[in-house]
Amino acid sequence: MRLINLFKIAIAAIIRNKMRSFLTMLGIVIGVGAVIAMLAIGQGSNASIRDTISSMGTNLISIKPASQSRGGVNQGQSNSQKLEVSDVYYLENNSELISAISPEIDDSGQIVYGSNNWPTQIYSGNEQYPSIKKYEVETGRIYTSQEIKKAAKVCLVGQTIIENVFTDGEDPIGKSIRFNNIPFKVIGTLKEKGNNTFGQDQDDMILAPYTTVMKRINRQTYLRAIVISAKSEDQIAETSAEITQLLRLSHKLKESADDDFEIRTQEELISNFGSISEMMLVLLGSIAGISLIVGGIGIMNIMYVSVTERTREIGLRMAIGGKGKDILQQFLLEATMLSVLGGIIGIVLGITATNIVESVLGWPVLITVDSILLSFLFCTFIGVFFGWYPARKAARMEPIEALRHE
Repeated sequence: MRLINLFKIAIAAIIRNKMRSFLTMLGIVIGVGAVIAMLAIGQGSNASIRDTISSMGTNLISIKPASQSRGGVNQGQSNSQKLEVSDVYYLENNSELISAISPEIDDSGQIVYGSNNWPTQIYSGNEQYPSIKKYEVETGRIYTSQEIKKAAKVCLVGQTIIENVFTDGEDPIGKSIRFNNIPFKVIGTLKEKGNNTFGQDQDDMILAPYTTVMKRINRQTYLRAIVISAKSEDQIAETSAEITQLLRLSHKLKESADDDFEIRTQEELISNFGSISEMMLVLLGSIAGISLIVGGIGIMNIMYVSVTERTREIGLRMAIGGKGKDILQQFLLEATMLSVLGGIIGIVLGITATNIVESVLGWPVLITVDSILLSFLFCTFIGVFFGWYPARKAARMEPIEALRHE
């Protein structure tokens, strides 16, 4: 019953000074709203990056030539450090943990079909490449091992190519296009994948046998990368260790020599991007948290003013039997209610702002119950912490001195 009375007194005090109460809560409202929006954007970006990397295959392992550094400066990939097709055969014939393996080469150029032309990227590998990189055939077929062996001028096209090159709604299958003046026969189309988190259009590409690209387009004998599927996600570390051992043996590296190749797994990519994302999340959350602290200081300031204005009221209550702890509870409750009300409005503001960001800017967002609870509990703590000192000052007043206050 006594607690209900304290609530009534606190609500009456807040309502009596509506504008001042609103302005006092404003710092908490903005702080909580900013915390929820920042966490939603950060967590949404993190989840989107994870999904993008996972969509390329969670058991994917990529091998690239190692970069050289000279005088502390990265010199890029050295000509003496190359991966060749023989490395693919060696790993395929000697590894027990590899499920699929393919060379990988890409190049950029211009597609020409009739009067249409379009700048794009050509990717290439063997017949296992599409399954390793999670490319799915929509219509037609993938190239065969015989076509790879003959360096046949065949390709599959992505949906962006179809939209921009075959503008009259033509079926691309069987049509002849030119890429960097090399004629290719379209034997299939790829299913749409859309943009990845980094904004790259995954459908703006053509896919061809690696032998065709090596012999007819870039005329190189070394590979940009070797891509591998481990037999399972649980065996990625074991597979990476086996690949390292086999390649060092194949490249005749001395025991003291560094690897002349780099192995990257999807888990490492997810971990690296996750670390960066979490760091940004903490940074943004800390900046938003400062707004909450500023809001708490505003509550403390207003509560001190309120205690001063109501000194005679405090003295009167103490004179008729009111105890110090009752006065403390009353002012502490008022401060906490200001903070909690500001927090509730801030939660609504944060969710609204997050939805606007998602719909207008198209950014990935993720609002979690944890972020809402964290914001709510933090603003409650702010109310108690910053309301404690003014409430204690009120509770320690001498009744006679308080009644004499003008």
